[in-house]
Amino acid sequence: MLRGTLKKAIFLVALALPLAAWAFVKPVRVLAPQLEGLECEGLVCVDDPARRAEATTLYRNAARFVQNSVGDMQTAPRAVFCTTPACSEKFGINRRNAYTVGTFALVIGDRGWQPYFVRHELIHCLQNERFGSVRNSFFKPVWFREGMAYSLSGDPRRPLPEPLQEYRSRFEDWYKPIGLSRLWIEAEKL
Repeated sequence: MLRGTLKKAIFLVALALPLAAWAFVKPVRVLAPQLEGLECEGLVCVDDPARRAEATTLYRNAARFVQNSVGDMQTAPRAVFCTTPACSEKFGINRRNAYTVGTFALVIGDRGWQPYFVRHELIHCLQNERFGSVRNSFFKPVWFREGMAYSLSGDPRRPLPEPLQEYRSRFEDWYKPIGLSRLWIEAEKL
C-alpha cells in the first residue's frame, strides 16, 4: 500500500513539474511561445504579426553580422520578439531589454528592438555554443562574456552604465592584441 501511494505521489509530481516550470520559470516558455499567443514563422516568433517582417529582418541581419564578425554558429536559435510590456512580462523581461536561453533561444523585449541588442544576444548564444552554457555562465569571467557582447555587437551607447562600460573596456583591452583570428583560442584559456 505504501509503495502504491509513493508511485502515485511520484506520478503526480512528474505531471506537475512541467506545469510548475511553465508557470514560474518564464524562460521555459521559449519552448512553445505559441502557447503564450505568439505566432511563429521559421525561427522568429512575434506577438504582433504586423511586425513579423521587421523582426525577421532584425534577426537575419544580426545573424549575418555575428557570423561575419564574431564567428560561425552551428545552430540558429529561435527568436521571440515582444512588442508589448505584457508580452515581455510573460517571458520574464522586467528591467532588461533582452536575454538568451542557452543555445536555443533569445527573447527580445518590447524595448529591445535594436540591431545591437539582437546581435548582443546572438553573441551570447555563440559563446554558449562554443563553451557550453554552464561553463560560459559560471566559469568564464563576466567581463569577458558581457564585454564581448557589448563590444562586438557594435553597441553605440558610450559610455554604458557601470559596471558594463568597465566590462566592455576590459574586453577591448584584452581583445586588441588578439584579434578575431585568435579570439576563441585565447578565450578558451580564460
